[in-house]
Amino acid sequence: MTEYYLDIETTGLSEDSTILTIQYVELDRSGAPIGNLRIIKEWETDERRVLEQFISETGVTSPRDFDFVAVGYNLRFEERMLRAATARHGLPGISVLSRPYIDLHQVGILLNGGRFRGSGLDDITGKRHDGSYIGGWYSLGQYHKIEDYIRNEADEFLRLYGWLLAEMPAVRRRWNESSA
Repeated sequence: MTEYYLDIETTGLSEDSTILTIQYVELDRSGAPIGNLRIIKEWETDERRVLEQFISETGVTSPRDFDFVAVGYNLRFEERMLRAATARHGLPGISVLSRPYIDLHQVGILLNGGRFRGSGLDDITGKRHDGSYIGGWYSLGQYHKIEDYIRNEADEFLRLYGWLLAEMPAVRRRWNESSA
């Protein structure tokens, strides 16, 4: 099984928005990155090449489900945007939700007392803010700000994921003990 932290940044929230970046890194069993975060940037090429590069560098379109296991936060967004963009460019469809995946958004809701409002990654970790600034930075050519945002978001996600992987076995043991 090959787990990858996966996230994207876009110009907006609608399916006709442009994918600006796809960022990913392979993870070990503790949730730690294997190598450096890879950021494929639209402003250095174009959206089609970003998608092609992502497909060629990962097993995301492999027929073997466990060649690419997406690990992320609210992967439904990535799914929707990647499917729309690959269709727009006539590329093989990318579906991260039709294969094994780990989406921590549901855990974020639980960490927030079961409430959806306030369960964003920026609400429950040290992530500085949500992605609402991305479009403005992009239009102003402030790509370094987008990259800084991406790195902060990835760091905070991976910190949460690693912590959960380490702590959840003890939670399971306590649950089992309380049920006995």
